[in-house]
Order: sequence, then C-alpha cells, then structure tokens
Amino acid sequence: MRYLLGLDIGTSGTKTALFDELGNTIETANYGYDLFQPKAGWAEQNPEDWWEACLNGIKDVVKNSKVNAKDIKGIGLSGQMHGLVLVDKDYNVIRNSIIWCDQRTEKQCQYMTEVLGKEKLIEITGNPALTGFTLSKLLWVRDNEPENYNNIYKILLPKDYIRFKLTGIFATEVSDASGMQMLDINTRNWSDELLQKLDIDKNILADVYESVVVSGHVTEEVARKTGLEAGTAVVGGAGDQAAGAVGSGIVSEGIISTVIGSSGVVFASTDTPRFDKEGRVHTLCHAVPNKWHVMGVTQGAGLSLKWFKENFCRKEIDEAKEKNINIYDYLSEKAAGSKPGSNGVIYMPYLMGERTPHIDPNVKGGFVGVSLINNHGDFVRSILEGVSFSLKNCLDIIENMKVEITDVRVSGGGAESEVWRQILADVFNHPLRTIKASEGPALGVAILAGVGVGIYNSVEDACEKIIKGQDLVNPNCDNTALYDKIYKVYNSLYPRLKDI
Repeated sequence: MRYLLGLDIGTSGTKTALFDELGNTIETANYGYDLFQPKAGWAEQNPEDWWEACLNGIKDVVKNSKVNAKDIKGIGLSGQMHGLVLVDKDYNVIRNSIIWCDQRTEKQCQYMTEVLGKEKLIEITGNPALTGFTLSKLLWVRDNEPENYNNIYKILLPKDYIRFKLTGIFATEVSDASGMQMLDINTRNWSDELLQKLDIDKNILADVYESVVVSGHVTEEVARKTGLEAGTAVVGGAGDQAAGAVGSGIVSEGIISTVIGSSGVVFASTDTPRFDKEGRVHTLCHAVPNKWHVMGVTQGAGLSLKWFKENFCRKEIDEAKEKNINIYDYLSEKAAGSKPGSNGVIYMPYLMGERTPHIDPNVKGGFVGVSLINNHGDFVRSILEGVSFSLKNCLDIIENMKVEITDVRVSGGGAESEVWRQILADVFNHPLRTIKASEGPALGVAILAGVGVGIYNSVEDACEKIIKGQDLVNPNCDNTALYDKIYKVYNSLYPRLKDI
C-alpha cells in the first residue's frame, strides 16, 4: 500500500494526517500555537511556531502509524491563506507573519485602488483591493517598517514557508498565490503590470506552479528530524479553502461547498474565471489545473461562537466538564432549546470586519432585538443563525453570477453541530449533504500529492474514488418561511448601523 501525507497549517494549529491511497485516515496529530494581537484589528503569528508544530506532527504520525517511511510517496501542503512571511538573505524570518484576519491595511488598499483602479484590479487579480490579502500587508511593511522591507529576500505564504523548511526550495502554487493579489489569475502567473505600477521587485516572489506539480523533496536534515525518507516528493499543495474543496470533492461546476471553520466560506468550482463586478466574492485559481473558483467569506463564523464561549460561558464550560460533554456540543443543546428566530435576537457576525458582502474592515458586530425575555440559549442560537445569514449572502451573490447549484455540501467544525446544519439548510432552502471532512484540507492536499507522484490520473479521478457524501439534511418548510422574513431584517441592519 502507498501512503500520502497532508499538512494543514491553520490559524489555531497544524494538523498532520497520513492517508492510504484509498483516502482512509491512518494517523493524525494536532499541535496548536498562539495568535498575537498587538493592537485592535491586528493579527500576527510566529512562523517558527508553525514549523515546530509541523516537525512534531510529522514525527508523531510517522512513528505512531508504524508505516514504513519509504511507502510515504508524497507530501501535500495546505494552510491559512494571505499571511505575509518575510525572509532575509540568510533565510531568517524578519518579523512575525501578518495573517489573513489582520485589518490594518485600509490605507494601503486605498493606494492600490488609486494607482491601478478597482476595475483593473478585479480584471487582473479577480478581486478589489482587500485588507486581508497579502499585497496590502507587504505595502504596509514598506510604509511603516522600511528597514524590514529593505531586508526582504523572499516573501512567502504560511504553507510555502513550511515547504522551504522541508525542501530548501522557495515555491508557491496558483491557488494560494492568487490570494496574494499579485497573480494574474487569467494567465496563472505573476502580473508584471501590477508589480511595475506598484514598484515591487518580482525577484522577491517565489516561483509559481500548478498545485499538483512536485516542487521539491525532503532534505536529509528534515528526514533525520522527522523519520521521513529523504527525497520524498513535496507537491505545490493549495490554500486551505481550495484544499478543503478538493477534500470535499468540489472539483466540478454545480457542486457548492459551505465550510464553517473559524471563518465561513461558500465555495464553487468554475470552468472559466467568473467575476463579481463589485468584488464582493473572491475569484481565484482552483487547485485543479485549468479550473477556477469563486468564494464568499464570512470573517467571523466559528470564531463568533469561540469568542462567545470564551467571554460569556464560564458557567456552561464548568457544566460541560461535569457532564463530560464537549463544550460546543453543550452549546448546541442550548441553541436547540431556543426557537427558530432566537426569540427576536439577530446577531451580526462582524467581529473582524467583513469581507462578503460588505468589504468593510471597520464594521462592528452586534446583537439586535434583545429584550427581557431572552436567555443564554437565544444568544447562542442567534450566533448560529447570524453566521448562516452571512453565508446566505455569499450564496446569493454566487447564484447571481450564473454559477449552477446542483449539490450543496457542508463541512467544518461548525457543521458537526446537528442544530447548526439544520439552521443552514433552512436558511439556504437547499438540501445539504454532509461531508466527513475533519481532515478536509489535509486530505485535499494528500490527493494533490497523489496526482503529482502518479498514484491518481487526475484530481477529478481521485475525488470520484475517495469522496463520499453522507447524511442529507433537508430544509424545514416552516422554518424556511420564517427565516426568509428574518433574513430581510438581517440585510437591513448593516446599512443602518455601519456608521456607528
């Protein structure tokens, strides 16, 4: 049997997962790390923390699986998108990585729009200037930390820094690179026009490949530290959303993925680049050769529930411990005890600004419609409903872009909640097929690695063999009618409150 390794360098931790060629999970390991917020709206991480988590995870998986390292034929890399990693000529990290949810770069986005124009930016990169993307972060460093900027030898994305540590090679691939806002997504290569107009040296960018291409091989030093075989192939991999889509079988038009992780994403594969003129959803290169994808993003999905848990659930955390119940399962039970509509409470999930549909880094979240009758369960349920409304905003825009919707699949930590799955089906008014994708991005990049080393003929062929849909959640007609009314109120809140 041949095996494939997937690494997913996430925001809260790194998952390392080993699969056999049939897609069965053999062994996994998880290592967490910290997120730093030096100021409100800022978010940073130390790339060395990611590397330490990868080293430990690989070592654990290789050792505990008892699989012969020679039988691990390829490694795929996934990770949080848009993070800026700066490396100097001695290959040392210059400063902490400014990561995807950081919102400090509004001024730089205005500058990009002035220099290139919103239409030109969308035409080249698929998106307007966005605070979350890598380019605006790079310009912020240039404006505010000139010494650090002048010391840059290469800029890398989080997973591509791990690639460098594994192989000694500076490389990236089209799906993650198109989230940097420096790639021409039409030609699937760096945009000379954009780089020249913004006075950015192309030499600081890594070589860009298709996601299934072998970009390097494990070094002798890493092999000694991890138990891997030196020379094991490392493929391009993918940004976490494209990787998760491959891991859920979202590789052809008509199949829609909804992922409820820290952020929430509605993702659709397309055969040609599709653009929203207002730039409310992202158009990026897919990890599947010659395909693209559109993606709407809710910044604060699972993040909203995590924030609420940490700040308002001390009693519930203690009760869950006493009953030996996972705290999120316990909060789901609380939400189930509240009626659809949360007894009038509507939640706006704008804890870190918002991307879709508002593209507003400054908007704040809130609970609206609170009265004396409301209890703790109403607030929990309103979070699940508010995030679902925000995801519905994403779905509506994608549908208006003439993207066919034949099959909606749901995955991610939030989707493990039966209550949240039902709310989402009712709000979407679509049947949802659950995908067991706890290893989603890691499985996705393991599949890409399998294509790269010749185990599978194509990404589509691999997904056909490996990915199986599970339970079907049908919408409840009564709830759908109620949520339609509440959705209209939800959509009226942003224009009323955005200036507060």
